Amino acid sequence: MCRHIHIKRRQKQAGSAMILTNATVATMQEGYGLIPQAAIVIEGDRIAWVGPMADLPASAAPVTDLGGRLVTPGLIDCHTHLVFGGDRAREFEMRLTGASYEDIARAGGGIVSTVTATRAASEDSLLAQALPRLDQMLAEGVTRIEVKSGYGLDIETELRMLRVARRLETLRPVRISTTFLGAHAIPAEYKDRADDYLTEQVIPALRRAHAEGLVDAVDGFCEGIAFSPDQIARVFAEARALNLPVKLHAEQLSNLHGAALAARHRALSADHLEYLDAEGARAMAAAGTVAVILPGAFYALRETQLPPVAVLREAGVAMAVATDCNPGTAPMTSLCLAMNMACTLFRLTPLEALSGTTCIAARALGQAEEGQIAPDFRADVAIWQARHPAELAYRIGATPLHARIFGGRLDA
Repeated sequence: MCRHIHIKRRQKQAGSAMILTNATVATMQEGYGLIPQAAIVIEGDRIAWVGPMADLPASAAPVTDLGGRLVTPGLIDCHTHLVFGGDRAREFEMRLTGASYEDIARAGGGIVSTVTATRAASEDSLLAQALPRLDQMLAEGVTRIEVKSGYGLDIETELRMLRVARRLETLRPVRISTTFLGAHAIPAEYKDRADDYLTEQVIPALRRAHAEGLVDAVDGFCEGIAFSPDQIARVFAEARALNLPVKLHAEQLSNLHGAALAARHRALSADHLEYLDAEGARAMAAAGTVAVILPGAFYALRETQLPPVAVLREAGVAMAVATDCNPGTAPMTSLCLAMNMACTLFRLTPLEALSGTTCIAARALGQAEEGQIAPDFRADVAIWQARHPAELAYRIGATPLHARIFGGRLDA
């Protein structure tokens, strides 16, 4: 399923070497790529060798016996809204007691409440709120997380969110990919003036974020309650001018052919996709655009329109799985639970779910050196109290992580 990507050999990074032995290694090449009784040689921050223990090359590096445990690439959560202010627990309670969307909105709920709380929060406050969520993800073997802006909806708050996202990887052993999502919703002060909002806030914020080195990719929400395809195309044109890759929230609530738009712009991914049609899937396949499946939002919103997994398979579209961690529609931080949901709700196989949180998730973020255990790939791996990869999607609410190795260093 996930093939080896040739990477030019780099000069060895400074750092110690280690050898992991007596492991079952899921390399995530050609399916699970399982190697029983395997060993991994790590030099600096890179994988130097992986294969059967019987073929282990001679080395003076220290050896760690893993006792038959499963080793996979570190997990990658390729769609999150990890940085935000406040919570929406009261809104959750209101929905369960019969309140309508309009009732919640009139009470100041919905995305408006998150925008208000995020705008009011300082950078340090947003950081303090994000770190516990991040720690929960790391405890499940995650080594890279995509973090979107999109709850500021004004220039300064969007930039503040991205600065916080950048700070996360200076405080924790994790890699952060930042995504600018100014075109997430239309703020109240721009009601019925979406084009003005793009002109006066989104595009200037994107330019400033790029100038400050805060953004790795650009996203938007193409939906009737958000932005039209033509409006998203304006944002994508600006991203192209800045040489930034794009992604898109598409076909979550209706089919505006956002996935086809994303494919025309060679998007890294199109995400949600419950209302995707076969034409959109074929366009994504031709462009190499990954489908990011988000079962947490489907579950939380009690949706009934399933994403067309069979159509995606038939078209040959690679599928990633992510948490969509956000305060309103997916308040979850467990990527293992997302894998289980993808299997039980959407009928992905455990192999598809694990591929979707490793090698394919890496593709959805444009990270060619992650998501597989192979020479020259980054030495970001997860060691599990498990014997077979299917266990990771099979268990509900379990965290079978034994240890992480991040950048060639043990993070037990």
